[in-house]
Amino acid sequence: MTDSTDQESEPRRKGGPFKFFGEVRAEARKVTWATRQEVTVSTIMVLIMGVTAAIFFFLVDSILRLFMQWFLNLG
Repeated sequence: MTDSTDQESEPRRKGGPFKFFGEVRAEARKVTWATRQEVTVSTIMVLIMGVTAAIFFFLVDSILRLFMQWFLNLG
């Protein structure tokens, strides 16, 4: 027995590729692009956060390495 309720519950979409691409263009027109200043500030902030994270993890790794060397040399 085939279950026809699955087919009936989903409405058929009508249109085709021309309607689809028309809707894509309409949605693309709604996009607001960042200004040059916003992109510059965001880029600088990402670089600062990246360098800060790199320094932080370098320091944590160095401290853990020194602790492990000290701990392993006790025996």
